[in-house]
Parts: sequence; C-alpha cells; structure tokens
Amino acid sequence: MASAALLGACTPPTPPAPDSMARTTLQTAPADLQLLCANSAAGIAGANAKVLPTASRQLPDGTFGVDLDAGGKKFSCIVDNNGTVRSVQPAQSG
Repeated sequence: MASAALLGACTPPTPPAPDSMARTTLQTAPADLQLLCANSAAGIAGANAKVLPTASRQLPDGTFGVDLDAGGKKFSCIVDNNGTVRSVQPAQSG
C-alpha cells in the first residue's frame, strides 16, 4: 500500500490541453519572416550590426510585427505573409 502511494506522488501532473497553453494564444511570425525583418534592419543599423529578432506577434490586419535588437538598438518591423517588409523603424521607447 505504501509503495502505491509513493508512486502516485512521483507521477508528473497531466499537461494542459493544447488550447490551454500560452503559446497557442498568440500567433508568432514564422522564422523566415523574422529573418527577412532582421536583414532589412541590418541595412539601417549598419554593416557590422548583428540583428536578432526578440519577439513577434500577428497584427489585426494579418501582418506580423517583429521586434529586433541590433547591438542594443531596438527596431520594429512589419512584414506580411508574402515576405514583403512593409516597414522597419527604430522602436519607440516606452
């Protein structure tokens, strides 16, 4: 009896259903679109700047907003599903 109780205590909890996970509540930009934004920002940040995507989200109009960091300089990029970069701007400090 005691061993059954011990085994029950070691059983991992049941994972949440996929529709309950935080990751499914926000659509992120596909990796290739994030890289297109990073490449576009590199042209603005400077030839030696290493630009990395730090966050992304789908916008209400179906495009994606991608946050970028270029060696401490923050940029914001808008890209559509076709891979067209609509804008790259220095991020507004909040």
